[in-house]
Amino acid sequence: MSLLRVENLNKAYGSLVVTKDVNLEIAPGERHVIIGPNGAGKTSLIHQIGGQTRPDAGRILIDGVEVTRLDPERRAQAGLARTFQKNTLFQRLSVFENVRLGAQARFGSTFNLTTPARALPHINERTQAALTRMGLEKLAAETLANLSYGDQRQVEVAAALAGDPKLLLLDEPTSGLSPAETRAMIEVIKGLPRRMGLLVIEHDMEVVFSIADRITVLYYGAVLASGPPAEVAANARVREVYLGAGLADAAH
Repeated sequence: MSLLRVENLNKAYGSLVVTKDVNLEIAPGERHVIIGPNGAGKTSLIHQIGGQTRPDAGRILIDGVEVTRLDPERRAQAGLARTFQKNTLFQRLSVFENVRLGAQARFGSTFNLTTPARALPHINERTQAALTRMGLEKLAAETLANLSYGDQRQVEVAAALAGDPKLLLLDEPTSGLSPAETRAMIEVIKGLPRRMGLLVIEHDMEVVFSIADRITVLYYGAVLASGPPAEVAANARVREVYLGAGLADAAH
């Protein structure tokens, strides 16, 4: 059974079609990257999968369960987590508190920031495990606003991981990062447990070919090509409309 199955998804705003008959499948543990030029519909698609936007037609299934009409909170409980192109963290809260919210979203504890930490032992254990996986345990008590942008991006991933998702959506995880921070994020993504499927939007071709098992190319809201990295890199139409001659170098 596919971990994620998108069937004939369509979305338009008046005459502007942002998703056109999109079909997509992700197997358990697969690292699937979506690429495409600006305006191709990448973020519109991930918003529909995440529940931030409702499609006009089509179906979305997670682990065999249809979630097309469910809100983001219900999808989180079904095992879906995501990050955004611009982080949505709480700048005045500590790193620990931000990551703890990710665990609460999945496992149903109340969102009461005044609750003593000792009252949420199972949530706190998951929070601490996510911080440790991301190498952020020493920053747990730090106020988020005091962190660098690169560290904040890693906190956002940790918050998503704290919910132990089946499927993690990453929207431009290296956007705004320095080369060193980008390399660190690549290693973070590579090190995520294979029991978890990943759907990633990314524009940096070196990142794409470092992490992808499969690549889907969107163009004007439709799937132009989808397949293993080498196959996509060799696709003449993909190189013509988007990637150009530099694609082969990135693929190697």
